[in-house]
Amino acid sequence: MKYLTILGSTGSVGVNTLDVVARNPGRFELVALTARSQIDMLFEQSCRFKPRYAVVLDEALASRLHEKLRDAGVPTEVLCGVQAMEKVAALPQVTTVVAAIVGIAGLRSTLAAACAGKKILLANKESLVTAGALCMSAVRESGAELLPIDSEHNAIFQALPAARSGSLADRGIRRILLTASGGPFRTMALDQLGRVTPEQAVAHPNWVMGRKISVDSATMMNKGLEVIEAHWLFDAAPEIIEVVIHPQSVVHSMVEYRDGSVLAQLGNPDMRTPIAHALGFPDRIDSGADFLDLARTGSLHFEAPDYGRFPCLRIAYEALRAGDSAVVALNAANEIAVAEFLEHRLGYLDIPKLIEEVLGRISARKIGSLDDVEDVDRQARMAAREICTKLRAPRAIAQG
Repeated sequence: MKYLTILGSTGSVGVNTLDVVARNPGRFELVALTARSQIDMLFEQSCRFKPRYAVVLDEALASRLHEKLRDAGVPTEVLCGVQAMEKVAALPQVTTVVAAIVGIAGLRSTLAAACAGKKILLANKESLVTAGALCMSAVRESGAELLPIDSEHNAIFQALPAARSGSLADRGIRRILLTASGGPFRTMALDQLGRVTPEQAVAHPNWVMGRKISVDSATMMNKGLEVIEAHWLFDAAPEIIEVVIHPQSVVHSMVEYRDGSVLAQLGNPDMRTPIAHALGFPDRIDSGADFLDLARTGSLHFEAPDYGRFPCLRIAYEALRAGDSAVVALNAANEIAVAEFLEHRLGYLDIPKLIEEVLGRISARKIGSLDDVEDVDRQARMAAREICTKLRAPRAIAQG
């Protein structure tokens, strides 16, 4: 029996995780579910799975959830706040933590799970993007186990040699190939990108994801963040991590070896497949995903990314090479830019402009603690909001 805390149970990864759990009765017990604000969904999940704890950030929402659960006769205890998130990530009875909170908001609870030596199923890539050295150090010191549930990193994990020790070169690995769908604008005329709307950007052709991640997929910042995450997960130099566009999203990533072999993990584009792999590891369990029919799939297409079309990918590589404060600022600026775009306050092509300008404003510094991460994050967000105001002005004039 595995005892689970799901950080971010109302998001797409959390919902899919609960679907896999329900398909495998007797294997898992829910100890805690957490959400930012979707208490109606958290209430339904608590009624169904009856975790010991349900956690939300806002005190008023926590009070409402408590009343709803009390009236329904559900014994789940409601907790509130960031410290409560950290608490349920580190509970002694919890064996496995699904880290699925979107953005840097998930950093503290993910780090708490790492320090407590938990098995962490990681979907919150921002934890490694902004605090990779801190997180990996905590994993090593506590004996925690880190299993990726992003489809790409999970695919790489499956294609790596069974022996996990030693450098990638010692294990005969030449390259890591991260596949990317290219999003909804892969073939759109470049002169049309300036008119892209949030509604178009969140309509991913293959995957069903949250709004922020869908926009990141459209700009390919999501892939840039995944390059940074792969650097930390697999101790891989930026030079050996390459991105390949694969519109069908059937090959989820590949590992190339010194002898010329390329090992790939294939499957239908369904988040439940990597989630089930990590939940059951080292066993294989039912995911609920459809099985892949290669004959019906037909041909598979691959192409190199165009940095002119996807400048966010180039910017992410540059931030990774700069390291430390640059990757923290990259993530913060992107979160602000995407939020502004989704609210129709920033243009699609303004997203990379804003990120590059923020990176130019933030001084290079070493990151040695969580306080350092949060300090740079605050500075970058302040700079991003100032730049947003400047970028909005010509848009307002043009629209007027």
